Formats: sequence, C-alpha cells, structure tokens
Amino acid sequence: MSNTNIQIFDTTLRDGEQVPGCKLNTEQKLVIAERLDALGVDVIEAGFPISSPGDFTSVNEIAKVVKNATVCGLTRAVKKDIEVAAEALKSAKKPRIHTGIGTSDSHVKYKFKTTREDILQRAYECVSYAKSFVDDVEFYAEDAGRTDNEYLARVCEEAIRGGATVLNIPDTTGYCLPSEYGAKIKYLMENVKGIEKAILSCHCHNDLGLATANSIEGVINGARQIECTINGIGERAGNTALEEVVMILKQHPYLNLDTNINTKHLYEISQLVSDSMGIYTQPNKAIVGANAFAHSSGIHQDGVIKNRETYEIIDPKDVGVTESSIVLTARSGRAALAYRAKNVGYELTKLQLDVVYANFLNFADQKKEINDSDIHQIIETSSVYQQILTT
Repeated sequence: MSNTNIQIFDTTLRDGEQVPGCKLNTEQKLVIAERLDALGVDVIEAGFPISSPGDFTSVNEIAKVVKNATVCGLTRAVKKDIEVAAEALKSAKKPRIHTGIGTSDSHVKYKFKTTREDILQRAYECVSYAKSFVDDVEFYAEDAGRTDNEYLARVCEEAIRGGATVLNIPDTTGYCLPSEYGAKIKYLMENVKGIEKAILSCHCHNDLGLATANSIEGVINGARQIECTINGIGERAGNTALEEVVMILKQHPYLNLDTNINTKHLYEISQLVSDSMGIYTQPNKAIVGANAFAHSSGIHQDGVIKNRETYEIIDPKDVGVTESSIVLTARSGRAALAYRAKNVGYELTKLQLDVVYANFLNFADQKKEINDSDIHQIIETSSVYQQILTT
C-alpha cells in the first residue's frame, strides 16, 4: 500500500446497523455489500458472526459475493467468537478477523474487573489465536481514546507480537478533541516497538460531533485506515461519515492523502442505505444531504449562477448529484428568478423582470418555496405577460 493511500474500512453493516430499529435482512446486506465493493472501499466489516445466526449467515453470504474488498468479521477476545468468525469468513477471497478488548481504566476495572497485566496477556492471546485462522488480523483497543498513551502503546506491542496487521485505535465514546486524538496517533507511531509491521486505524464516534475531524487528524499524524459508515450512521450519535472523510481528502490535495473511492457513487449509496435502514438523512448533512448543493439566499444564488465555485467547493457531479439547485424563496433575488424562468421557457428583459419580480415576492411571501408551476402562474398573472409572449 502506498504511504499516501488511506484505506477505507466501512462498518455500515456492523456498527452502522447498531442503530435501534434499523435491522437489515441478509438480502439487503448483500445489496449494500456489493455496492460498497463497487464504491471502492478497501474493507467491509460484514457483521459480528457470533452475535446471532442471522448475522453469521449474512457474513457468510457477503464473503461469497464480494469480489475486491477484504471482508471482516468482528469478535471479542474470546476463542469461540474467533472460531465462529473464521467459519463465517471461510469463503472470502480476502478474510480479516477483527478482535480486541477494552483498554481504558474504566473498562479494565469495571467492565472486566481485572488488571492491566491481564489485558496485555489477553490482547496477545486473542490476536495470536485469530492468526491461526487468517493472515489478516485487526486488533481493537476499545476506549483507546480514554486510555493513557503509555499503556496503550504496550497493548499495541502485544497485539503486534501476536501477529496483528492492523491496530484499531477507537475513540469509542467520542470524547477526544482532534488535537488529542492526533497526538495519540503520533505517540503510537513514535513509541510502539514494531509499529512498522502494522497499520494504525481510526475508529471515531460522533458523540461531540468530532468524529470526522478526529479521523482526519489521525491520518495526518500517521494512521493509514479510517473506519466509517455511510451517512455517519451508528451507535448513539453515529460514526465517522465515509463521504465526509473521502471528500475532505479529495478536496485538500496538499495533504497528499487519497483513497480508492469512486466518489461519483456516494450520493447513490447514501440513498440506498437511508432507504434500506429507514433512517432519514437530515437535509443539511454534508456531501449527501438534500440541501448540500441547494441555494436559496439571493446573494448566494447570484454568485453560483455566475460561477458555481463562488459558493461551492465541491462539484455536485463529483459525488453523483446531477446539478446545484437554485431554490426560489422570499430571500431569492432577480438573478435567481430570471434563471429559473429561463429554465421553464421565459426569456425576460430587465424591465419585464422588474415587474415579474414584484409579483414573485407577493407569491413568495405566501409560500415557503416557489416551484416551476408557480413560476408559470406568477408570470401569467403579471401585467407584462402579453409582452413576454411576443418576445
């Protein structure tokens, strides 16, 4: 892998599906998995095989159909989990077992009721056991965001000693500030013995709205994999949004970091996941929201009509959206009205536009948004309509 290439690990079908009420059946998961493969993700975390017979079946079937991506199954640091995951992944062209354990003092003392030394041993043992089934083993240090860096480095060293190829550093509770998370990745890059044998991975949650920022800080500081979901769906406030980190890296070429994602499929797969899971995507969602390329302010509309880049840093076509949207409201100006009127067949002179615009404002004050049929009515009820017909 190129040192400038960031692997995209998609966990929509595992962490994303942990949203209450968003259970997918195997057929739906297969459709999404095939679209993710076509999108260009490097790893598809297909599920948690031991969690239920249905999840085992889904992982097993996904492993059969995915042609390019690595297919990954999640486990706890439990031998039976690992055995079941290995069985579910046996048909995968590129299988990966994702195993691990909590490392923060909160997890060590209260969740596992054990000691730091025991966690170190269990980290080594779970990875080495998974390694007996597959070559590609990812280790997660759950709640790494709240784990002190010195101890976290020791855990990582044990995972590498066991044969881990990827080290997942989750900000499980979404607590880290970007500077803190970036510094954590930098510390591990500089202090973990044998770090050159593994890839560091960012798995950030969005409890404080910082998942995307933390992931970007992670890769700037040396991580080479981002774990994310379509639309940022996931446990509690969600995960890092795939479409956001991909487009940030694409739009900031000076970072010299890029992905294998075909961004022209982003909007399409966003819609598929939203429809399949029944999760409404907020209109102002970055990249894929309904309003991401919509303009209703007169000042913005005038700028975009003259030159799209005035108010858009992304070409809509780059993410699979046909075009920018000029939305007519009471805040719209003459330029936007003339633009939309031309689209429905009216070429207005400046004087005609002045008259029609006054009529438009009366309509716009009564409606939230003016559509194409309204434009016809606005023009047809204007005093200059007969003039317009003859021009």
